[in-house]
Amino acid sequence: MHGWLISLLSRVQPGSRVTYPIMADPDRSAIKQLNMVDPDEKDGQGQLPSRTLHIVGPDKVVKLSFLYPSCTGRNMDEVVRAVDSLLTAAKHKVATPANWKPGECVVIAPGVSDEEAKKMFPQGFETADLPSKKGYLRFTKV
Repeated sequence: MHGWLISLLSRVQPGSRVTYPIMADPDRSAIKQLNMVDPDEKDGQGQLPSRTLHIVGPDKVVKLSFLYPSCTGRNMDEVVRAVDSLLTAAKHKVATPANWKPGECVVIAPGVSDEEAKKMFPQGFETADLPSKKGYLRFTKV
């Protein structure tokens, strides 16, 4: 697995170096212990990994997981977009809408008061006109 990931990364960006830990599991004991096996996919050695990608934050908590069946390739553009979203959300107390890309508007977290938002986002923000007339859906750029 270790060599495969490095190979994949070097194909994406030749000369790139991996600067984070990568775990190899040649006997598949870790995937079994962590219940990360795909019950429908097997080879000559037994069950295959579920092809799940976990994004773990600096607090060692899983922030996002993608589960791909073996018949479907991974979408690396979506993985990078999701990591950008997680980093932006953590840094600015915001959420990102569906299909968000860096540079587009984000949503200010509902727990941030308007007074706090004015300090946090001096460039301003727009409040959506909702049928409920509640002013909690606020958009800004970061």
